[in-house]
Amino acid sequence: MSLRLVLIIVRLAAFTVTARESWRKGNKESGPAAFHSDDYEWTTWFNVDHPGGHGDYEQLEAIRFYYRARVCETPRAIEARTTEWVPARETGEKVHADPTLGFWCLNEEQGPERNCSNYAVRFLCPKGQSVHIEGTWGPWSDWSSCPALCGQVGVQLRTRSCQSASLPCTGPKVEGKECMGPECTKTECSLQCLMGRINAECDTCMCEEHTLLGSVRRAGGLIAEGAAILRYNKLLTLTDHNGHFRIPGICPDGNTTLTVTLQGHATLKVVVPNSAERISVLSLQLKRTERLYVLSNPESKARRVGQTTAFCCKVAGTPQPDKYQWFHNNSLLERQTESTLVLKELHPGQAGEYYCTASGPSGAIKSKPATLKILGKDEHSCNPHPESHFIRLPHDCYQNGTDSFYYDVGKCPSSTCAGQLDNGIRCKDKVAYCCGAEKLEKRQITCQGYELPTMVVTECGCQKCVDTKAIVYGRAIAADSGEPVRFGHIFMNGVRIGRTGYKGTFSIQVPPDTERLVVTFVDNMQKFVNTTKVLTFNTKGGSVYHEVKLLRKKAPVTISSTETNILELGEVEGQEAMVQIQIPPHSFYKENGEVFTGNVNASVTFLDPRDVSTAAAAQSDLNFIGDEGDTLPLRTYGMFSVDFRGQENNEPLNAGEVKVFLDSAQVQMSEHLNDIKLWSLNPGTGLWEEEGSLQMEKKKRGKREERTFLIGNMEIRERRLFNLDVPENRRCYVKVRAFRSERYMPSEQVGGVVVSLINMEPTAGYSTNPRAWGRFDSVVTGSNGACLPAFCDELKTDAYSAYVMANLGGEELEAVPSAPKLNPNLIGVPQPYLGKLNYRRSDHEDSRLKKTAFSINVAKPSANTAEEGNGPVYAFENLKECEEAPFSAAHFRFSRVEGDRYDYNTVPFNEDDPMSWTEDYLNWWPKPMEYRACYIKVKLSSPHEINVRSRNMGGTHPKTVGQLYGLRDTRSIRDMDHTNVSAVCVEFKCSGMLYDQERVDRTLVKVIPQGSCKRDHVNAKLQEYLVNHLPLAVNNDTNEFTMLAPLDPLGHNYGIYTVTDQDPRTAKEIALGRCFDGSSDGTSRVMKSNEGIALTFTCGDNEANRQSVFQALQSPQGQIRANVVRGESRQKRRRERANGLRSSRRRSARNPTGKHSKATS
Repeated sequence: MSLRLVLIIVRLAAFTVTARESWRKGNKESGPAAFHSDDYEWTTWFNVDHPGGHGDYEQLEAIRFYYRARVCETPRAIEARTTEWVPARETGEKVHADPTLGFWCLNEEQGPERNCSNYAVRFLCPKGQSVHIEGTWGPWSDWSSCPALCGQVGVQLRTRSCQSASLPCTGPKVEGKECMGPECTKTECSLQCLMGRINAECDTCMCEEHTLLGSVRRAGGLIAEGAAILRYNKLLTLTDHNGHFRIPGICPDGNTTLTVTLQGHATLKVVVPNSAERISVLSLQLKRTERLYVLSNPESKARRVGQTTAFCCKVAGTPQPDKYQWFHNNSLLERQTESTLVLKELHPGQAGEYYCTASGPSGAIKSKPATLKILGKDEHSCNPHPESHFIRLPHDCYQNGTDSFYYDVGKCPSSTCAGQLDNGIRCKDKVAYCCGAEKLEKRQITCQGYELPTMVVTECGCQKCVDTKAIVYGRAIAADSGEPVRFGHIFMNGVRIGRTGYKGTFSIQVPPDTERLVVTFVDNMQKFVNTTKVLTFNTKGGSVYHEVKLLRKKAPVTISSTETNILELGEVEGQEAMVQIQIPPHSFYKENGEVFTGNVNASVTFLDPRDVSTAAAAQSDLNFIGDEGDTLPLRTYGMFSVDFRGQENNEPLNAGEVKVFLDSAQVQMSEHLNDIKLWSLNPGTGLWEEEGSLQMEKKKRGKREERTFLIGNMEIRERRLFNLDVPENRRCYVKVRAFRSERYMPSEQVGGVVVSLINMEPTAGYSTNPRAWGRFDSVVTGSNGACLPAFCDELKTDAYSAYVMANLGGEELEAVPSAPKLNPNLIGVPQPYLGKLNYRRSDHEDSRLKKTAFSINVAKPSANTAEEGNGPVYAFENLKECEEAPFSAAHFRFSRVEGDRYDYNTVPFNEDDPMSWTEDYLNWWPKPMEYRACYIKVKLSSPHEINVRSRNMGGTHPKTVGQLYGLRDTRSIRDMDHTNVSAVCVEFKCSGMLYDQERVDRTLVKVIPQGSCKRDHVNAKLQEYLVNHLPLAVNNDTNEFTMLAPLDPLGHNYGIYTVTDQDPRTAKEIALGRCFDGSSDGTSRVMKSNEGIALTFTCGDNEANRQSVFQALQSPQGQIRANVVRGESRQKRRRERANGLRSSRRRSARNPTGKHSKATS
């Protein structure tokens, strides 16, 4: 370190001490009271820094940089206050001040977990002093070395810099003088050539008799005009208008590397192959530049003080990123430039959110944030006290103590915890630890005439997470007719991963660590457009149902490749076409780059946003990556898919320099006219990438009037799906929750529900078309609901509207009614905000319409209105607040149309959250990720629908024999053709291994119809099986049927239906569909009462009431009539609603078609 630098540091340190002492002693003296003369005045307040990072620095040099003429040369005093008008001396914070330097406050000097306030300063200056301060130059540098080569003349340079960053300096910054190069001497070159001779610069080998010829093609085989060919970063030549190049003197020695660059394409390096010929030929194919995308985000972790952890960020693209940056709580971490961030000797200050950004020639990308939780060495990793979790009890278990049918069994939040982890540096922990039930206590619930056992969580602890798998399943169908896409291929990252079935069904197991599930459906028969979808899934495991809609391909028209062709796109009758595509003559190319001549079959399929019914068929999720790496939304003005093929041999063709015309009359939001761009879909990432901009021009459409169009150019290469979109920055989130029934309680919430939102164009009065849609989004509900992205507006509340709907396993959920009168308590949003949002269920004006959607005005909450700050609409920057909102915060609601079924498990388990599984012998599902659902089909002869119960107890396992696993109550469904016949599929607990996987248990199952019923018949094959597989249960009571459940999956010939799946809901849905159909491989939503029956009962004329069968079996007859179950009127209404649903044509397997519906399958 130089002496001069030491002196400067010493001087600055002295300033700091002096300033500190001066501030503490006499800020009053240097304040206003110390200067009574009229010759001085205070400047305005300045605030050029904020307390992020290391602290708040209001330096005089920085203030002068921004406000050159507002501060005198030598201020006499300085005064500081916070932005809340609190004087600095009253904040209790340690600060520093000096009129000649400024003011500063360091975060590290404040108390624990406390940062500096945000300060503003002002200076005391002489009145009327004009500020004409000129900066001072520093000393000249030494002259640079002479750059001239031997025998040449060069220029030496010297520079100086302005010492003041805020004041300008006059005069030259650089000076030069002529110099002579050294004398030329002969030197030996160390380069050795296997072929040819060394060139004069001694940097490569030359072969004068050899010539390299080549051609370069762009992505899609189009000619690459103007591509640069370089060697050792020196430009050799550019390709001509045909994409050809010629380079003489290149040696074909197998060691010469050339670099090819072209805008919009990835750099290509190629080695000239070894050859003895005088001419070599290269044919090069470039790949388009692909925007960066995140393969894996950093993972949230929990650690203890003093431990080590690592976060990793894996990013891909073409070319790969060359720079990484890490951020902690939105502050940049210096000197952290690798894809892995390692944090050692952890302390509480390092807790919070971490994310990375990656950047390179192909753009930038930002990862999702990961949370680091840091615990004290002896701190509980999980809260040992369980949260409340209420389960619903049977109808004869009313609890007087709580005045309800609910009982609190407790639960542990399935959050991550520290566990027993070592200090190994790894991206993903080998063993994941979650909070779970540490201790369970068995309790007896007093019901009417019997005791009901249940397991209650009494203590939570940190344990290994339950291994879960995420499944996506559903149907691929035509958007226009619902026709199934049969035997179509499903691709992920260009690899085929599955096929659709005969009915369009599909099932995909989500690979581990998947962030975005991007899949492409390809129709084998070429009737439908290849469709890329981003399918949402439950990251905690379980299955999510999706109905994928594909657009039918437009019938091809025949055009000539030698003529100008215009194709008009627009699918709404009676309205002008939205888009024109103009293809100049000789624009078609084969995939090898040859110009195509002949007739072309052109099929261009347009998704018209003016037709709301097309919204669900939109491809991908309409997102792109911004310049800063953020994922941002697009608003569409139409998508089109192109398919050009030669008429003779059906070969696919590309096209270059195609013009696209968008009718500006269709873009009635004037602010969008300058921002609309052409985009193409990257089928690998599901993200849209910019193809070009649109310029406004006036054109005549044939002989019609002059119209204004937005015109852009594009090339049709390997990508065939395009979009006319505009980025939209008016964004919000809408909070939605789904429930099992109309009992809108926290414990009744359902996860795995796909909630979708269609963003409509602004309403009339906002000068645009209210019929068109602009965006379609879907999210999956978790334990705390879901937050749906939506466009919104704060100034005009009805500017943007949206339709919201929910689907669970193919079943549409009901929204809360809005007519005849709004009920804010049911809807979940208080007034007056509810009125501002204009909530309307889809049947608001016509009761014959479905009740499965609602519309709202997406009015952005006002910061000045307190009641709007608690949901259900959240500003875009408040996503975390939306996701973590308590149940008491405002939200919209959907509920299942509850049929007549009831489930009770002794060991509570939430089928929507596989993480809630606990190890217990009495668990209904003994093994997580291998869920086995069993149903028995019962036929009943009765004029009424009958409730049937299965009572499931341990049968042969010593740990569970005689103990209750659970109850299942289901109401029968009447036969459509026979009024005195009904049937029911009743779930029972399958036999098999318990959780320890050591010994099987044959479940003791009692099937008990409620009311006066008599068993008439048992399936002969089932009876034979039970006799041959001892022990045999006693069946003396003809009012019921008892069996030790079979271990084998028997099938429809026995009246037993068994399905094993990785998700409990999927297993039950499939088994139930087969049971309804009465087959082992089919499915039906209509109960077929004469197919695949196991048991037959004949019941009396008395209609089954809502009393539990336990009453009938264990209570005196006189007591039965007295103990009327509370809430009977509500149950009656619910039964009427379920019966109404059964008469609907669209029907869930859980609520099959009723008496008046037509047979469908």
